[in-house]
Amino acid sequence: MHTIWVVVADQSRARLFSMQGRWGALEEVDHLVHPEGRLHDQDINADRPGRSFDTYGEGRHGMSKHYSPKEMEAIRFATDISERVGAAHYEGAFKELVLIAPPRFLALLRERLPDAVSRCVILSEDKNLTQADTAAIREHIGNAYSS
Repeated sequence: MHTIWVVVADQSRARLFSMQGRWGALEEVDHLVHPEGRLHDQDINADRPGRSFDTYGEGRHGMSKHYSPKEMEAIRFATDISERVGAAHYEGAFKELVLIAPPRFLALLRERLPDAVSRCVILSEDKNLTQADTAAIREHIGNAYSS
């Protein structure tokens, strides 16, 4: 029987579980928190965008960001989770991976996983189960396998 890791996450919390085989019990192995993920844009970055001069001429304009501060925090946390999961995979902690997160955050996680870890993903679910108890998460995984 091989070890499967389950990542249940959103932009402010991640719970990492281990289970033996597809029908094994879940055991929580790590818990990561990112309180900045709960903040509003204005609370993360109260400053207005900087000002810049045009290359030619005397025009001035505001510099805009590609991502909002909240999106940047979500990207930062998805990167942290992916690095943690990547290190565990490198150490041989698991053979297969299940990802459960809200749709946008799930996409961020998948984008940041190392290629070797991405190939281990056997199930991706776009749900927010970070507040669910272990039994509910396990039931959800079982139902997804049965579908």
